Amino acid sequence: MNQTAAALTTDAKTAIADALNQCVAETAVTTMLAQNFHWNVKGMGFGPLHDLFQKIYEDHFVAQDDLAERIRALDVHAEGMLAGMLKRSKINEHDGHANDKEMIRIMMEAQETLASTIAGAGQLAADNGDTLTEDLCIARGTEHEKFAWFLRAHLAG
Repeated sequence: MNQTAAALTTDAKTAIADALNQCVAETAVTTMLAQNFHWNVKGMGFGPLHDLFQKIYEDHFVAQDDLAERIRALDVHAEGMLAGMLKRSKINEHDGHANDKEMIRIMMEAQETLASTIAGAGQLAADNGDTLTEDLCIARGTEHEKFAWFLRAHLAG
């Protein structure tokens, strides 16, 4: 049965919000990763990679807000401390000292991790009848898989 946020049980809201907070954490870390690579990329692929990393961090900045606002719609606290996000995230920070191919690989892996994490949150939402959160997760997962494809294409050949 499909349910709105208000109709979900407290346990369902808590579990879904925890999964979404994981998504926010990994999105936030990846946002900064993309911005760091945007600032520090160099080489023959500078122009397209500089632009792609910017598209990624701009997309992710908006996504963080969308995910956190859904957590609040579930009437659960959205975690907003960077230290907690870094601790929770399966995606690691990077100092930006890497060549263009390493940056692409690292960002591609981050996108794949994000897609997987968000797919898991979406499945949890679906299992609890929360189709609105499921829909948000499907949309976000699609974006992360698209970015992973773009990055993978840079490594092909």
